[in-house]
Amino acid sequence: EVQLVESGGGLVQAGGSLRLSCAASGLSFDDYAIGWFRQAPGKEREGLSCISKSDGNTYYAHSVKGRFTISSDNAKSTVYLQMNRLQSGDTGVYYCAAALGLRLGDRYPNLADFGSWGRGTQVTVFS
Repeated sequence: EVQLVESGGGLVQAGGSLRLSCAASGLSFDDYAIGWFRQAPGKEREGLSCISKSDGNTYYAHSVKGRFTISSDNAKSTVYLQMNRLQSGDTGVYYCAAALGLRLGDRYPNLADFGSWGRGTQVTVFS
């Protein structure tokens, strides 16, 4: 069974940084792409970034490109999202999710690709 557990959220001042972690079990990064999503109050879930170790590719949404960096540590079975220059618009619940067989070298990720989800971690950015 695939399990994903997010951590690292919290309260941060605008302009600051946070690093989120997604601890994965029951899967291999060789077979799954891992994505990070955000859901702000009253808004739809938004895809932010994704990494597929199988082909060494990453994806970033325009809203976070240049500010967020995704990485993975196979030994720890953990995917990270380093978030810099945070803005109030980055506030929301952050989720990681796993997509079996997704290779970012072939196409962009789609929400429907992700079949396993964590419970999320809250990020609040204040001015």
